[in-house]
Amino acid sequence: MPGPVRLILASASPRRQSLLRDAGYEFEVDTAEGDEAVYPPGMLPAQVATYLAEAKGKAVSARHPDDVVLAADTVVAFGDQLLGKPADATAAKKMLQLLSGTTHIVITGVCIMHAAAKLSRTAKAMSAVRMRVLAPSEIDQYVASNAWQGKAGGYGIQDPDPFVIRQAGSHTNIVGLPMTLTKQMLAEAGIVPK
Repeated sequence: MPGPVRLILASASPRRQSLLRDAGYEFEVDTAEGDEAVYPPGMLPAQVATYLAEAKGKAVSARHPDDVVLAADTVVAFGDQLLGKPADATAAKKMLQLLSGTTHIVITGVCIMHAAAKLSRTAKAMSAVRMRVLAPSEIDQYVASNAWQGKAGGYGIQDPDPFVIRQAGSHTNIVGLPMTLTKQMLAEAGIVPK
């Protein structure tokens, strides 16, 4: 007799873990190994977000076929240009210089998989973010703080001064996991908060 179905989060992101915990979910973490930035060339940012979320979901679901796996990937789109997580301080600085004074789109692909139940669903959420003009000294100070590390677009909306003056769409999507969409998808898979 198999035990109850568990929720497995296929992400090491402390922000995603915090959002899920705050929403009342019980879960375990098992991350997908390998380079998460590998995707077929020519994809638009929204396609990349869902492709990478699915790839993570498949990798972790293979290890947990009897459980529900939640995977996500967040990217920042500046027009058709994809901005993932900066590789180093120089890349973070270039991203912030590019985004300064502009509007960009934050896209999170969300994938729910339950292999034993033959359930696989992928969706995406998109939010628009307007950033104020940043002084070169502000960019340098932020980059020196290392707060950009592990964050798509090189910044976090939850940071003390995230440079954001306006946003439209899901706030939790900008953090890294669109909770309204995620709750709906988890409910369809039979996972509800405790």
